[in-house]
Amino acid sequence: MSLERKIAVIDYGGANISSLTFALTRLNAKFTVTNRSEEISSATHIILPGVGAAKDAMEKLSQSSLIKTIKNLTQPTLGICLGMQLLFDYSMEENVECLGIIGGECKSFVRKKNLPVPHMGWNNVSINKKVPLTNNFNEGSYFYFVHSFYTPLINETVATTKYVVPFSSIVQKENFMGTQFHPEKSGKEGSKLLGSFINL
Repeated sequence: MSLERKIAVIDYGGANISSLTFALTRLNAKFTVTNRSEEISSATHIILPGVGAAKDAMEKLSQSSLIKTIKNLTQPTLGICLGMQLLFDYSMEENVECLGIIGGECKSFVRKKNLPVPHMGWNNVSINKKVPLTNNFNEGSYFYFVHSFYTPLINETVATTKYVVPFSSIVQKENFMGTQFHPEKSGKEGSKLLGSFINL
């Protein structure tokens, strides 16, 4: 990995990012955890992590004056779990408008017999569109998920997973990418995906 790469991990409060920072450290990545617009804009790569609720996350991004900053990014930007959902227009979770970078809305899983909500644990991911982010991806690899809301299959869907219904597990629109799973908690396959992102 080039020493010139510098990753900004967006800190918008409440998100438990220790697993992500540990994963980046294992990859010898140079990163900073920040909510400062100038540090985010000047980074070569940006990660928007996510644990928590969409409405609270959007409020905190607004309070930190980061919404416009994120929407104007031209660098490779990766949303993880809630971070991916925030890239969309809207979330049914407390009916909140999100960043509007990718068209569509996040919906709630409907609980079915033997399929509890949240969707929690390991599930396989199938690629349906080759992009540089998935260059080192092994088809059908398992990744770790924790979520109650999902994004349906859309034009920007790169990979799919099925739980109750098929949903987008990786999306990409131009420089904005998202994973519904947590690569930082997904062992070797997750590390490979993070490494691919860092090297974009």
